[in-house]
Amino acid sequence: MSTIRAQKDGWEARARIGVVVPHADVGPESEFQAIAPEDVFVHGSRVHFGAMRAGGEMDPKIPHDPVRAFVEPPHIDDAVELLAAAPLDAIALGFTSSAYVLGAAGEKDLFARLARVTRGLPLTGTTTAAVAGFTALGTGRIALVNPPWFDDRLSGLGADYFTEQGFEVVHHGPCGLPSNQRLITPGALSEWIRTTVAGHRPDAVLVAGNGIRAVGVIDALEQELGFAVLTANQVLFWHALHLAGAAGAAHGITGYGRLFSAEPPGGTA
Repeated sequence: MSTIRAQKDGWEARARIGVVVPHADVGPESEFQAIAPEDVFVHGSRVHFGAMRAGGEMDPKIPHDPVRAFVEPPHIDDAVELLAAAPLDAIALGFTSSAYVLGAAGEKDLFARLARVTRGLPLTGTTTAAVAGFTALGTGRIALVNPPWFDDRLSGLGADYFTEQGFEVVHHGPCGLPSNQRLITPGALSEWIRTTVAGHRPDAVLVAGNGIRAVGVIDALEQELGFAVLTANQVLFWHALHLAGAAGAAHGITGYGRLFSAEPPGGTA
């Protein structure tokens, strides 16, 4: 009989979540893995994003044409198909702005198109997940904190998206922080929400944009301000876990917001 005691090797997964990200963005994978329990693994696929340069650099305001191009065939279809070829449990699209530009109907069409290459794996995106999260928490009045690299028109499209889904958007806008991923700190983001957003008395806030550093302050802000705090990567990961049939893993997550104690509408896939 063998006496070998195997070390942990990464194969003991309770769930494997795939995430599609812009080619130079490490935000979604970083924040997913920060939240994830030890037996939940994250696997990424990359799509070229024309507004992002090597090292993650972007213009102060991203143009809308590359945002729309990100979700046009064939590149995102290829990325999703390649991810779906792996033994995953769910796939997440880590890109908020495209849903803002497409609108709810356009996003639904995108998901229908991508479903043809997912091998039946469940698929979600940030805004779809946020709608599920707001609904699960019973929120009606919401505020949107968009990244500084969103312009006012893109922020307005985001407000239109959630208004169309039946929510009252009491505040939205690009946050007044440096338009550089590496310069956005947890402290600065918290101060912006505390001083600019909290006075609108939302039931919940969504820190949108998967490239903005945000998950580390969720719990502290909820305790201080009293309303629910959702962030793009937190809510996307939560929804993907439930779609993957890993509700137990989701419920075991602490320190990243009250959302993880909630069930999405309709339960799990």
